[in-house]
Amino acid sequence: MVAIVSLLNAQDSDKVNQLIFSLEREFGLKGVQMTPYPHLTLVTVNDGSLPNLKEILGKTSGVCCRLKVTTTGLGIFTGEKPILYIPILRTADLNHFHAQLHREVSLVCQEVGPLYHPNLWMPHLSLALGDTTPEVVAQALLFLSRENFNWQVELDNLALLTKHGDLFLKDDVFPLVGEEAKASVPFSAGKVRL
Repeated sequence: MVAIVSLLNAQDSDKVNQLIFSLEREFGLKGVQMTPYPHLTLVTVNDGSLPNLKEILGKTSGVCCRLKVTTTGLGIFTGEKPILYIPILRTADLNHFHAQLHREVSLVCQEVGPLYHPNLWMPHLSLALGDTTPEVVAQALLFLSRENFNWQVELDNLALLTKHGDLFLKDDVFPLVGEEAKASVPFSAGKVRL
């Protein structure tokens, strides 16, 4: 699997990592650390060549402005191994940015992660996953419930994360150009052709 993400800047990464490491100390939760960089996952793919994805991200990052997103509260994706996360509020700019990226990636990859389709995508910052149980996540939720999760986070890059053994590591990072978008996020004048 390849993940297309936006890596958090150093300051925001430190905030998220402090929470992740506190969950490891208190509850032994460290599965989320298989990706050692706090990030927002935009799209995942199971096929398509890395060079094609790099070309798309290189072109996309050259025409797309940075944008700010807002986080709030805590969320849980339920199941036998629930995921504890910080939700990111969807805005028109973020939705446009994500939908355009999803469309461009879908041109070269047929196996795009279904949960990242624009109609289903729930943007978030993961705090615990993989080694969780409903009971431990409930305790972790109580542990974190007094924290303030109303943050402004700037998305200033696109990155490819690929699996290396048990970890997902950076394959390449593409800085987004320009200042934060004011009313809309310019993306591309047309489809990226490969």
